[in-house]
Amino acid sequence: MESVVREIESQFKKSAVVDVRSGDTVKVHQKIRESGKERVQIFQGLVIRVSRASSHTSRIVVRRIASGVGVEKSFLLHSPLVLKVEVTKRSKVRRNYLTYMRERTGKAARLTGIDFDRDAVNAVHDKKAEEEAAKLAEATAAAAEAEIAKKAAEEAELEAKAAAVQAAHKNVAEESENKTDAK
Repeated sequence: MESVVREIESQFKKSAVVDVRSGDTVKVHQKIRESGKERVQIFQGLVIRVSRASSHTSRIVVRRIASGVGVEKSFLLHSPLVLKVEVTKRSKVRRNYLTYMRERTGKAARLTGIDFDRDAVNAVHDKKAEEEAAKLAEATAAAAEAEIAKKAAEEAELEAKAAAVQAAHKNVAEESENKTDAK
């Protein structure tokens, strides 16, 4: 029974995710759908908790101060809505759950940074996500091309109408000149 559960879980698990630890400052790129449109929102903050790191339900809690108010967001790392997690700073901490950071503000909330290889940590390639991004780019490009073609067809139609009107006016002008010449 457990093998069936693990098999189903592995279908939804991303092939690779960034190694995120408590104390990291991260940028989380999240896909948001609003009224039929999709956009990518970036949430940058301090990781105060990492839960179930090896599971497909692995979750990070990211905290930031927005307009003087602390905002915490929880992200499932293997969710299809989380496009990318980028580690910008790594800090020295001794705990997994940094609850004490909620009470700290200003200089007291600073953590000691440590050196790390940013490129190696953030170099995670998920082929499915890259293919999905490519498909999304192709779809938007195709929609833009269709819009341009539609506008070009409308312009050609308007130009044809304008040419027909000019030809009609020319014919009317020539007929009126012929009538005045005949008199």
